[in-house]
Amino acid sequence: MTNPADMVPFAKTMGIQITEMTADRARAEMLVQPEICTAGNGTDKPSIHGGAVMTLADVVGAFGGWAALPEGANGTTTSESKTNFLNPAPEGEMVYAEALPLKAGRRQSVWQTRITLQDGTLVAVVTQTQIVL
Repeated sequence: MTNPADMVPFAKTMGIQITEMTADRARAEMLVQPEICTAGNGTDKPSIHGGAVMTLADVVGAFGGWAALPEGANGTTTSESKTNFLNPAPEGEMVYAEALPLKAGRRQSVWQTRITLQDGTLVAVVTQTQIVL
């Protein structure tokens, strides 16, 4: 499968890989590279920057919203996003995002994205609203 995120230059730069995209679920993964980390504190390994977490969630939620567009719609755009940061994601780890629709309507869709590490540790929960264009 061609990576749909390659259509979005910033998502491609971030290394986001869309692994599933349907009207009922979107999934993506991203390697926590040094360029997307914040400084470590003391002896701790650097971890993913909050902006990178939000970018991953925005991209995967937007692709879910796009897959759920009603007939005749031209696209979608994020109008609101809220992030709860719960745990760090260390440099070198892969993070996984799964976005599920809370509502997919004619004028808007609301998606909740859970970002986890491979072992299931919850890194963040993001809720975003996509406006249907």
